[in-house]
Amino acid sequence: MTYLLALDQGTSSSRAIVFDQQGQIVSSAQQEFPQIYPQSGWVEHDPFAIWDSQLQTAQQALTNAQLPASKISAIGITNQRETTILWDKRTGQPVHNAIVWQDRRSEPLCQRLREAGHEQMLLDKTGLRLDAYFSATKIAWLFEQSPELYDLAEQGHLAFGTVDTWLIWQLSNGRAHCTDVSNASRTLLFNIHTHQWDKDLLALFNIPASILPCVQPSSSQFADCAPEHLGHAIPITGVAGDQQSALFGQACFEPGLAKNTYGTGCFMLMHTGQTAQTSKNGLISTCAAQPGPEAAYALEGSVFVGGAVVQWLRDGLSAFKQSHEIEQLALSVPDSGGVMFVPAFTGLGAPYWNANARGTITGLSRGSTMAHIARAALESIAYQSTALLQAMSLDACQTGSPALSQLRVDGGASQNNLLMQFQADLLGIPVVRPTLIETTALGAAYLAGLGAGIYQSTDELKELWQVDRVFEPQISTQTAQEHMQRWQQAVKQTCA
Repeated sequence: MTYLLALDQGTSSSRAIVFDQQGQIVSSAQQEFPQIYPQSGWVEHDPFAIWDSQLQTAQQALTNAQLPASKISAIGITNQRETTILWDKRTGQPVHNAIVWQDRRSEPLCQRLREAGHEQMLLDKTGLRLDAYFSATKIAWLFEQSPELYDLAEQGHLAFGTVDTWLIWQLSNGRAHCTDVSNASRTLLFNIHTHQWDKDLLALFNIPASILPCVQPSSSQFADCAPEHLGHAIPITGVAGDQQSALFGQACFEPGLAKNTYGTGCFMLMHTGQTAQTSKNGLISTCAAQPGPEAAYALEGSVFVGGAVVQWLRDGLSAFKQSHEIEQLALSVPDSGGVMFVPAFTGLGAPYWNANARGTITGLSRGSTMAHIARAALESIAYQSTALLQAMSLDACQTGSPALSQLRVDGGASQNNLLMQFQADLLGIPVVRPTLIETTALGAAYLAGLGAGIYQSTDELKELWQVDRVFEPQISTQTAQEHMQRWQQAVKQTCA
């Protein structure tokens, strides 16, 4: 029997899953790690907390599977993207905490660059918006705060990496400093048309090229895991950013296929084939997971606060003890009672791109209860995702791409039937939930399997994808449009 180990390093926890060759879960382990909030709008992680939790879950998953590491054919890594780590190559010590993708501290730098007229050039080269979300401005902030880092870089001792690069460095004991195209494309430093780090972008952000990792296809030989970590030298042959990995795990290999992942944030991607499409409706273009030498692209929209709104109700307002309890609470009322919740805790992402927006709850009355707020919170996830899909549909129409006929869903909140039904109602197309919703980790395993020669092509992987449930729209198009009009009004109030 052939086994694959997927390391799924997320924003709030690290997971490891052992899959068999049929894409079925054999065992898993998960561990949360601390979030660090130095001040409003800032979010950090301890890089060693990331590494320690990921290593421990990998070890635990193997123990739970009752498998020696020698039975694992390959390792795949998928990770929270854009999160930025700088470290000293000589010691392996980070020079600062990891600056997380949610962090907004570099927004003033973004604003200066916008005012200087650089936004279009960045969009043309990278497919990305000029936003604090991406890695380049985080790196630039670190250099601004600690100019001595330039000396370290000039001496060849400083390394930059997104989380995948950090994990590969640790797993290989510092022998490999590399990343894949999907993660590189999230930095604002990678030209997605030439597939190279871009000299003009490095100059714009004043970032030394010497700190950058080498870039490889998502299915390729990245490094070998040193035997002392798991008990055997295992090749790392698959790497992709979490959302591109989920797109791959959902078997969205062809233009027009789309998925939405409901996690801490929500991330919708639509495969666009070997063409990098430029969005005219507030989305970004990105490199999809690349299983071979041919380029692969996707359109993407990001909701900064998805499942995190449930965590906020649980931890901030003590509305319930366990996150899954929100569905029952929300079902205790027939609707949200006119309450609208726009959870712009760290600004609004696509298609609005308003960094200064902050969360609002509107439509409260004397009869409003926590159940109405809980329902409005769940519905906010669907509203934001619908705005993304509407933007994607407009882009597809303008480029002559096929209309989206279904949305494939995954992530923890996709298990919430109330949310998925409301999502289908708003979209007016079927929402399809696969049997296995751990598609982010599954995508990493599939990429590793391809890289190790266990699978010969993506055609094999299509046959492994199975449907659990299809949510069909149950309201009229007019009613859905009325719902969205109320949502857009709430967004206007939030941005006012």
